[in-house]
Amino acid sequence: MAALLYIMCALTSLACAVLVLRSYARTGYRLLFWTGLCFCGLTINNALLVVDRLIVPDHNLITWRLIVALVALLPLLYGLIWEDE
Repeated sequence: MAALLYIMCALTSLACAVLVLRSYARTGYRLLFWTGLCFCGLTINNALLVVDRLIVPDHNLITWRLIVALVALLPLLYGLIWEDE
């Protein structure tokens, strides 16, 4: 049951990334671009969670997952601080 949940989370973040970036391509609103980049990073983070828990459970990838999550949130933080509308 946990495997299904991890995979669904990864697919959901991928769907959010695609939808937000598609909306950015249509409107050109820059905050959507930064949000889309954030969701792309969160998709990678969720994919690492799937790898960590299901494929190589004997290795601990928590450090890599946290680094990816931090890097994923940085574009959104930049967009929220420096982009003005």
